[in-house]
Amino acid sequence: MAENEQNKPESEAGDSGVSRQAAEAAAYAETAASTESDAAPGGEEVTPEALMATLEEDLNAARDAALRAQADAQNIKRRAEQDVEKARKFALESFCKELLPVVDNLERALAVTAGHDDSVKPIVDGLELTLKSFADALRKFHIEPVDPEGEPFDPQLHQAMSMVENADVEPNTVIAVMQKGYTLNARLVRPAMVMVSKAPAAQ
Repeated sequence: MAENEQNKPESEAGDSGVSRQAAEAAAYAETAASTESDAAPGGEEVTPEALMATLEEDLNAARDAALRAQADAQNIKRRAEQDVEKARKFALESFCKELLPVVDNLERALAVTAGHDDSVKPIVDGLELTLKSFADALRKFHIEPVDPEGEPFDPQLHQAMSMVENADVEPNTVIAVMQKGYTLNARLVRPAMVMVSKAPAAQ
């Protein structure tokens, strides 16, 4: 029995050593797991500086996206305002084109009655008054005539119907207007139909 009692302390000492080794192994495993959880997916440890740099990049990207969205919104608003302004300015264009033949006919009627005796004077006076009223109404809505007789030919505003040799004026000068043109808010609605001079042929 004494022998058993002598062996007991040795057994307890052995058990204590095993327990201590097991505890140290568990602590080491916990430390390794904690280190792995702090590591980056690629196996590199994420430092506070790297994390701050990543967050700063994300913040800059978000700020740039917000600025682009704001600029796009401003561009859309500006285009919408321009479209509304154009629609307001040129809404009368179709109506203007319908009125112009009426003005043309009044001008032709006055040209035909010019030089007649006084018997047609009341008619001429009425035509002149009507034509003036039309012209005033057109100007009120920024519809202006293009009457370029004596001016250089401008293909942006004039339509040449014929070329006539003329030594008295410079070549490409409008020497006659067959039909006036018109602009609406400075935009051409109808070109003026004109006769243009050219240099005489060499003899």
